[in-house]
Amino acid sequence: MTDCGDFSHGIPVHDTIARLVCRIDPQAFHQRFIPWMQATEKLTDKEVVAVDGKTLRRSYKRGDRQSTLHMISAFATKNSVVLGQRRTAEKSNEITAVPELLELLELEGAKVTLDAMWLPKANCEDHSKKES
Repeated sequence: MTDCGDFSHGIPVHDTIARLVCRIDPQAFHQRFIPWMQATEKLTDKEVVAVDGKTLRRSYKRGDRQSTLHMISAFATKNSVVLGQRRTAEKSNEITAVPELLELLELEGAKVTLDAMWLPKANCEDHSKKES
């Protein structure tokens, strides 16, 4: 760890790291993260990209369990990397966030997998015309 910095007094505790992460502007981070991922991560031919939603544990505000944070992720299975994430709007579900996430990613030649929520034909039509 000496090549990463001066940790002669030990590594920062969890609370210090949490305070630092909480100060990051999510929009600014997102605007820089997507181009960086596009520059560093190239999809291989016929790459499988799994898109799925998850509820983050203990992400709700005290006394309001309806405020739980829900995220959509696109995961490149061969390279084992998350290509992008999108937060779902409050009182919404994956159906509104997935198209936004897919628009951000360059998925030409990739096989995109979605869960059963996307099975109805109306949900698939818009994305079947794209290159992925």
